Amino acid sequence: MSLSRTCLAAAALLALLSQPAGAASSASSASSAGSASVGSLSDSIQGSSNSSSKATQVAQGEYRIVEIAAAGDAAGRLKVTLQATAPQAGAAETFALLLPAAAAEAGQLAAGGTVQALERPYGLEFRSAATAQAFFLVVADEWQQGLQTRPV
Repeated sequence: MSLSRTCLAAAALLALLSQPAGAASSASSASSAGSASVGSLSDSIQGSSNSSSKATQVAQGEYRIVEIAAAGDAAGRLKVTLQATAPQAGAAETFALLLPAAAAEAGQLAAGGTVQALERPYGLEFRSAATAQAFFLVVADEWQQGLQTRPV
């Protein structure tokens, strides 16, 4: 499945599973995220090196881009280190977002800039302050499994 079809599938799932009270805002978020890249939670969020927990809780809010570097994997991804501008109890203050270079380019990410993490029913939406558009969707692993292609 191509990336655009995966994004459309994620948007369709979001629209179908949204509750009526949130239908307008969910449809709006799905349509604005239509060109964003998609990654799974387990492959896209990495705790800081001094974190004692494997799981990293990311809170909704604004994050400052501390560093952008090659992730060092075969997929050619970037590792974007983010730091909360207003840390919240129980959530990581600093974490790394692993994403395709094309997604970072689409979001016009640069060290010192900011991004917004927004909680969505499917996971997290990352929006760039530079473009005010979603550039990367982090889908909960259980949702990601439902989006995988299967032969028919």
